[in-house]
Amino acid sequence: MTEHDPSAYGEHVGDYDELYGRLPETEAAVERLAALAGDGPVLEFGIGTGRLALGLIERGLGVAGIEGSQPIADQLHAKPQGDRIEVAIGDFSVVRLERSFSLVVLALNTVFALADRDAQLACFANAAQHLEPGGAFVVEAFVLRPDQLGGGWSINPRIVEDDHVELELSRYDAASNRIDRTLVHLGDGGTRIVPVVDVYASPRELDLMAIAAGLRVRERWEDWAGRPFGSASARHVSVYEKAPR
Repeated sequence: MTEHDPSAYGEHVGDYDELYGRLPETEAAVERLAALAGDGPVLEFGIGTGRLALGLIERGLGVAGIEGSQPIADQLHAKPQGDRIEVAIGDFSVVRLERSFSLVVLALNTVFALADRDAQLACFANAAQHLEPGGAFVVEAFVLRPDQLGGGWSINPRIVEDDHVELELSRYDAASNRIDRTLVHLGDGGTRIVPVVDVYASPRELDLMAIAAGLRVRERWEDWAGRPFGSASARHVSVYEKAPR
């Protein structure tokens, strides 16, 4: 097994905003996170190019981040107000900022990008260590679809726009919890292929990781609009709370 490289995704994806800069729920996510943060500050694991962080800055919140890829962090810092955001480069399951936050965010399936289950457990522990008493850790992640459970390749259109289509080819191995995904982007600029390896965890497994880190489930929705999570939900936004003193 090759050593986990937290910078690999950034090297593969290149210009992140070209692919994901127009995600439709961004505004709803920022509003929800700002409400959860209160007066802040906020720490984002896998902060990327600032899709969420810059919106939180605009709402007057202090924001810091941990990011595996220096080129991705450079894209953030090149944006207006991006230089206001401190970004530590490294693996967010272990990198520590020496201060506490009211909210820690791990969005868009990034919890699955960690190397293995031990790294995911360490990530929850790291989030808990960064939280003020009563603070919250928010995790957004997908839930496996029934067609992904058979072990063969499945195809899912994740983005369908006039000028951009993303097809996800995925194969899940239940024995290892590994998901091999190939993201195929089709657009005016041609075709781009981004390989991704995920370590899947169900919502209940994530809950157990939270408990092991001293956190408890506060709320769970199926999207940033706050719709109820149910057995047919394709993803979840889970809020874990650190007990107040």
